[in-house]
Amino acid sequence: MNDEQLKTCRELAKKVRIHCLKMVHKGKSGHIGSMLSMADILPVLYTQILNTAPASPKKPDRDRFILSKGHGGAALLATLAELGFFPLSWLDEYYCDNGKLSGHISHHIPGVEFSTGSLGHGLPVACGMAMAAKQAGKKHRIFCLVSDGDLDEGSSWEAVMLAAQHHWDNLVMLVDYNRLQALGKSRDIIDLESLKEKLEIFNWAVREADGHDQNAIFEVLRDLPLCNGKPSAVIFHTVKGKGVSFMENNYKWHYGGLTDELLAKAIKEVEAAK
Repeated sequence: MNDEQLKTCRELAKKVRIHCLKMVHKGKSGHIGSMLSMADILPVLYTQILNTAPASPKKPDRDRFILSKGHGGAALLATLAELGFFPLSWLDEYYCDNGKLSGHISHHIPGVEFSTGSLGHGLPVACGMAMAAKQAGKKHRIFCLVSDGDLDEGSSWEAVMLAAQHHWDNLVMLVDYNRLQALGKSRDIIDLESLKEKLEIFNWAVREADGHDQNAIFEVLRDLPLCNGKPSAVIFHTVKGKGVSFMENNYKWHYGGLTDELLAKAIKEVEAAK
């Protein structure tokens, strides 16, 4: 990316983080740690990589993006709103009675391809989309962002095997690998290591990158597929709660709510970040 593009991505990531903090506070909801860990990935994906159009969210040749970790959907909703898929004012209704935006993302919202939240569902659906595109001779790509928790599910590994078997190189799995889950460290629940080697054994093309270095995110996603004839996986090493010091690497912020005082403290930190 050039300097202007990088500046745009950084500014968008900051806005997404602030929106998420305010949305979670007002809606008295949770999952803020999960939102913040992917807040640097989504701006690069939506401004530099995906073929999408806010004015025409259902155009047939668009790239598809599925957020399998739909409980962190406020980060996607904030990104879509900032880019003009729907009015920013909708964010004020997140998780509120009679509001348009639910806690888990819904396909009824412009720019959202599939309703998600139950872990292990996103990648299988992405496989179906990849298969349909291949059979129809279409060139669009399917991206699916999964979490550690997603990869604890057998359905995800069935999808991993299926995609490799059929050489769906139009499929890209992005892993938000923050190593924390609802109840603790991923390695103490189901240890995924070595994730890169496991995916390579399943015949995926795999790269790793710092999920908070937006230049690195761009570089690893700019030339896809990573290998012709193989599905691509990019493991982004991230920090749960990134950007707010008292949330970082603390699994309690998978569910934890924000008081007025903590909200003000968190926003101050995000705004001051360079």
